[in-house]
Amino acid sequence: MAIGSTIHTFDVQLADTDRGVYEDYALRVARHPSETDAYMLTRVLAHGLEYVEGIAFSEGISKTDEPAVLVRDLTGAITAWIEVGAPDAERLHYGSRLAERCVVYTHRDPDKVMLPWAGKRIHRAEHLRVFSFDPGFIEQVVPHLERRNTLTLTVTEQVLYLDLNGTSLTSSIHEHSIA
Repeated sequence: MAIGSTIHTFDVQLADTDRGVYEDYALRVARHPSETDAYMLTRVLAHGLEYVEGIAFSEGISKTDEPAVLVRDLTGAITAWIEVGAPDAERLHYGSRLAERCVVYTHRDPDKVMLPWAGKRIHRAEHLRVFSFDPGFIEQVVPHLERRNTLTLTVTEQVLYLDLNGTSLTSSIHEHSIA
């Protein structure tokens, strides 16, 4: 945890009917002073939407050779490289060489996020997926963040039903391919 980080806690109820994943768990999230609330919220959503055994937040900003979220198997090998925001092509190339699954969750315009990758070398680019939410969705959720949060995530047919501290919002989960 970085010095000056703000700790946020989330009691999460996850019901992802698309993947058949149903879990209740607690998250402690260290928000670095340079990290926006929108980025942190996208990290939390990526964690929930990719939830499997072995998922964890990396050391983040202080550990530049890891993504925001990663999944390790029982041997410690990275099986999923989950970036948040707008990573560069070099990071995606590295991550997709290291892990069998490489995805990006973004709170930004996905076309603008993917534009700098054009013509750049990305290992297995045809398998890379970028996920985004409806325009303005993250900005609508951010004002409801607190230091202690209750979060319910329900996913059905690529639609996210989110309840954060008693406020309910809905967004489609948009999937984009770069190849």
